[in-house]
Amino acid sequence: MAAFSTSSSRPYHIIIFGASGFTGQFVVEEVARTASEGPKGSLKWAVAGRNRAKLEKVVEQAAGALSKPELKSEVDILVADVSDLDSLAVMCKQAVIVLSCVGPYRFFGDPVVKSCVENGAHCIDISGEPQFLESMQLNYHDQAAGNGVYIVGSCGFDSIPADMGVIYTRDQFKGTLTAVESFLTASAGPEGGCIHDGTWQSAIYGLADSNKLRSLRKKFGHKPLPVVGPKIKRRGTLFYSNELQQYAIPFMGTDPSVVKRTQRYLTEELNESPVQYGAYVGVGGISNIFKLVFAGLMFFFFVKFSFGRNLLIKFPEFFSFGFFSKAGPTRKQMEGSSFRFIFLGEGYTEGSDPSEGKPNGKIRTLVKGPEVGYVATPIAMVQAALTMLNESDSLPNTGGVYTPGATFAKTTLIDRLNKHGIQFSVL
Repeated sequence: MAAFSTSSSRPYHIIIFGASGFTGQFVVEEVARTASEGPKGSLKWAVAGRNRAKLEKVVEQAAGALSKPELKSEVDILVADVSDLDSLAVMCKQAVIVLSCVGPYRFFGDPVVKSCVENGAHCIDISGEPQFLESMQLNYHDQAAGNGVYIVGSCGFDSIPADMGVIYTRDQFKGTLTAVESFLTASAGPEGGCIHDGTWQSAIYGLADSNKLRSLRKKFGHKPLPVVGPKIKRRGTLFYSNELQQYAIPFMGTDPSVVKRTQRYLTEELNESPVQYGAYVGVGGISNIFKLVFAGLMFFFFVKFSFGRNLLIKFPEFFSFGFFSKAGPTRKQMEGSSFRFIFLGEGYTEGSDPSEGKPNGKIRTLVKGPEVGYVATPIAMVQAALTMLNESDSLPNTGGVYTPGATFAKTTLIDRLNKHGIQFSVL
């Protein structure tokens, strides 16, 4: 197994690659904020990216935001570029874990994963792009396993709250949990809220390439997962949710695919009973539905053509009704924003036979936390890294390309998240 401790030749527990990007700057602050939680109470870390001056500015900004002027002298800066493979190799050889913050990952993520696998560095990313995540598993899982390297994707808001939320719900249920539905709502404060357009770009390219994702999945040759209990009923494209007291739609993000991959791992590798999953998101009232339909129709039409995709990328605010922005949210907007995931589970209570009759037990759980993109995501990513550093004995037996749930099911990640504002509870 690749090392989880530093050495003279591998001096950094963590290197944040893409640290000067919009999300990367907040990951830098979160690492600085939680460095005392590293192995034996300390953490040796560095930032990396293409532009030294921008990286210096990010470290200086973190020093000011956290009132830690010592960061300017303590945090090392490495220059590395995805287009310069030698520079990536030099970086990866110095890190125990690389935090990859270079989206859209379909364009910039592969060289980072490849270099980590080849040079013995574990890697965590915050991708919400199923095609990237699953292609990394297809292309690098065996080599990563052989080298004892752990590659763990989607360790931000996509998809730690959903993936670990399903595991938490299963662990809290007294019996055999067979199905879970999640209902997501996000709220903004008086300042409003938005998401940086990097996420918008990932969605554009992801939808444009949806056919490639289907053909990619065929290459795995997976058998269907066994269904325990009744098959979960899929809800409509638009429905009124009594759970949320508002209209809801199926969640279009990466959560369903990540949860399914986790359940496959838990079933095939650990012989655990699989949990079926359905994901939905609240969209509010009637006025929001009209906006959603209009924006959705334009999006689905324009994304099919190169010219249309260019328009979508050039004018994110217009096409998303201000939900996505080139500038990203302000710190005040982040402070006022939050999310809630309600999980509704059903199954068979202890002593009941899952092969007979209808489920006779229900459970409701909640995962809630701060603003999704630049507060919750850095918290989740950094706590995932700290869990790997501190609890390597609780990770899967071999290296490989894994989901968060597969990686952290047997660790204290949920307890760590609870202490940092992403809270899991039974309702």
